[in-house]
Amino acid sequence: MTAVPAAFADVVAALDSPLVIVTTAVDGERAGCLVGFHTQSSMEPPRYCVWLSKANHTARCAQRSMHLAVQPIPEGDFALAERFGTLTGDTTDKFAGLAVHDGPDGVPLLDACPTGVLLRKTIVLDDGGDHLCVTGEVIDAWCDGSPRPLRMSRASDLEPGHGNRERPHPPTERAD
Repeated sequence: MTAVPAAFADVVAALDSPLVIVTTAVDGERAGCLVGFHTQSSMEPPRYCVWLSKANHTARCAQRSMHLAVQPIPEGDFALAERFGTLTGDTTDKFAGLAVHDGPDGVPLLDACPTGVLLRKTIVLDDGGDHLCVTGEVIDAWCDGSPRPLRMSRASDLEPGHGNRERPHPPTERAD
């Protein structure tokens, strides 16, 4: 394992990424999780990447699905971040009691998140780390006003539903 420079955590913390909820569905099974690793990856054609923990139910569903939604969490909605970041979809329906409408292939779109991007999956990359990179073609986007997303620094005390050393069973191809 490569040694990580001590300043790496400081650099990442200074970036203070917005938090998003990534949702997907496959064969009638809905999934969603809190994501801090995501970015635009191409302007033409427009592409967006999200990194999903291999331990998460959402990553397993995303590998089998064709569409994903990426929805920034509104700045004041800490409860939504907590729900999608601390509960595991392995045992909990994270969508229960929430206002949701269906996108393509039943992808759940959260009414509480008025901004988002809909992706058609183009590739999944497993580089051997604890997350999978899912890249998608942007097929739709919506924005209600000037979004102010919840930032990672505001949710730093959340305990994730799965630890970063957990691996799914069966593991993905390159998991330890």
